[in-house]
Amino acid sequence: MKRKYRLPRPGKSLSIAKKDLKIYYGKGPVVIFGILLPFFFFFAFLVGREMPPLSLIAGLSGMAIWFTSTSISPVIAPWETRTKTLERLVSSPISVIEMILGDIMGSMTLAFSISAVTVFAVAGILGLMPFNFITLLLGIILASFCFSAIGVLISSIPTDTTSDIMMLSTLIKFPLIFVSGIFIPTSKLPGWGEVISQLSPLTYFVDLVRFSFSGSGSPWIDIGALFGFSLFFLLAADFSHRRTLPRRL
Repeated sequence: MKRKYRLPRPGKSLSIAKKDLKIYYGKGPVVIFGILLPFFFFFAFLVGREMPPLSLIAGLSGMAIWFTSTSISPVIAPWETRTKTLERLVSSPISVIEMILGDIMGSMTLAFSISAVTVFAVAGILGLMPFNFITLLLGIILASFCFSAIGVLISSIPTDTTSDIMMLSTLIKFPLIFVSGIFIPTSKLPGWGEVISQLSPLTYFVDLVRFSFSGSGSPWIDIGALFGFSLFFLLAADFSHRRTLPRRL
C-alpha cells in the first residue's frame, strides 16, 4: 500500500512554534549564543580597527541573525528527547515535516525580532537609511528561515545531550563567519576561500544588506540563493529527522 503524502498544516506547525518560544527563548544557549556572543565577538574584533559604516552594519547584522537563528533551533530536539515530550508529539496526529516547520518558525520568529531591531537600531546610530527597505526586510525573513533550518538539521543527531549538538553547531558556525564577507570581503579571500564563501548562505545575506543600504549589487541572486538554501536545508532536515527519530524515542 502506497503511503499518502499531504501538505503540512500551518496550524499544527504554529502551535509547536508557540510552544518552542514559550519554553526555549529564555534558555542559556539562546541568551549566550544568540544575543550576547555576537555583539561581544563583533566588537572585540572591531577594537583598534576603522570600518566603514556600510561594512559595520552588514557585519553586525550578519552576526546577529546568524547566531540568533542557530541558537534555539539546534537545542529543541535533544531537549525534548531528554524530557520525553518528543514521544507525546510523535503519538499526536502530526507529521515530521510539521514538527520541523514548527521548530523553524519558532526560531525564525526570535531571530527576525532580534535581528530587525539590531539592523534598524545600528542604522539609526550610524545615520544610514535603507536604499531598498523591502529587499532588506525580505532578506531578514529569508535568512531567519534558512539559518533556523540549518539549526534544525544539526539537531537531527540522535542524542539527548544539548552540549553535543552545540559543540557541532559551534564547529560549523564559526568557520563560516570568516568566509562570508563579515570581517574580510570575499574578493580579498584566496581562491579556495572564495569558492567556500559561495557555499555559505551567510555570504548572500551580507551581500543583500550591503545592497539594501548602498544600492550596488544584484539582489535577485542573493534572494534566489537564500530561497534555494532554505528549501534544501528544510528537505535535508525532514529526511534526517525521519531517519533518526526512532532512535530518539
